[in-house]
Amino acid sequence: MKTGRRLSFIAFAVASLLIIGGTTFAADKTLKIGVLGPFTGPSAQTGKEFQASVEMAMEKIDSTVGDYKIEVVWVDSQSDPAKASSAYAEAVEGKGIQAGVLNWHSSVAVAVMDVAAQYKIPHMFGFGASEVVNEKWLADPEKYSYWGGKGWPVPAKLEGNYIECLNAAIENGTWKPAKKLAAIYGEDTDWGRSAGGAYKQALVDSGWEIYSEEYFPITQTDFYPLLSKYKKAGVELLCGTSASPPALTAFVKQFSEVGLKSTLVASGLGWIGDWYKMTGRSSDYVLDSIPQLTTPEAQQWAKDVNAKFGFNPSPSAGGLSYDGINMFIKLLNKTHEKYGELNKETIHKTMVEEVNTGKLTYGRKDGAVIMNEYRYNAETMPDMVVASDAYFFPILQYKEGKASIIYPDSWKVKDFEPKK
Repeated sequence: MKTGRRLSFIAFAVASLLIIGGTTFAADKTLKIGVLGPFTGPSAQTGKEFQASVEMAMEKIDSTVGDYKIEVVWVDSQSDPAKASSAYAEAVEGKGIQAGVLNWHSSVAVAVMDVAAQYKIPHMFGFGASEVVNEKWLADPEKYSYWGGKGWPVPAKLEGNYIECLNAAIENGTWKPAKKLAAIYGEDTDWGRSAGGAYKQALVDSGWEIYSEEYFPITQTDFYPLLSKYKKAGVELLCGTSASPPALTAFVKQFSEVGLKSTLVASGLGWIGDWYKMTGRSSDYVLDSIPQLTTPEAQQWAKDVNAKFGFNPSPSAGGLSYDGINMFIKLLNKTHEKYGELNKETIHKTMVEEVNTGKLTYGRKDGAVIMNEYRYNAETMPDMVVASDAYFFPILQYKEGKASIIYPDSWKVKDFEPKK
């Protein structure tokens, strides 16, 4: 009798250990994802915002999807295509990432697309916006299907709105430039030249004369000679952009110091959360195009970032990356639901079948803090749908550190105000 009881107890114990062991084994499944961003270099502030977004999103889900623990691998692009490609390859070969998310520069995207394709690593929501990314993707959609839906559309879909806004101000008499003479400036990257091309096309199409089109290294911070030349020529409108906070804030400050009375488009100034600390009143009357924290949820998110990380996040670099990582998490959950397994093959399959076709979207109902909805379809890929009910940037004008929407008319809170 005692022997029988002892055997029953042993059998029960063994069964319990097997169950516990099985549970432990399942909980020990790990998915490594690579987060690509400029964590050092001229755009390190953007990398800082990426890190905050990812950490907050992972904290919200306890770094867990289904029975997988999510391990983040930070992949530093250093704002350099060659270094980014090398770092990404190392993240695959040396650290075992199975998927990737985010990215800032267009030039980095163009380079890393090939690495993702080579290793068959699905990568979502890179912000590399330029036409070069789209042209490469569309030239071989099967090969580059591993580079998923972008987090930023080609500049022509957004940047041309500045010119529409300013031409409307001329037509209604709000702005009376002495002559329609414009200059284009920007960083010498795929993004800078792509945006510059969008400005140029919109300006020429609406009767503006282009004084010059000049691009500078992303590390440049001395613009006095260039700005003095614009002043001497009587340029009435400057349109340009840079993803480098030191470069763009220096341009804005020196624009004011030189005494230019032109209208200045500094697209991307608001990508820096603490841009006003870096420019002060030099930013008065400057035009920018960034999303806004329009909902209580978005405003609370910004407060939470400030409380946890000690800086004011930008709706662009911070807010869009927060939405991007959360959309990626939704993709992972969908993949686990469909296949019960998270790896580069299943994630890629879900990305192509669900995200690229518009079946899986991410919007306000899911917790998006910036855009109404992120959605893609076969006609727009690799861009998302750009529309007022989906992904859209208003035109803003700054004054005393505050941004007011001046375009489109259905959104505006005040009219454009020329620099005095």
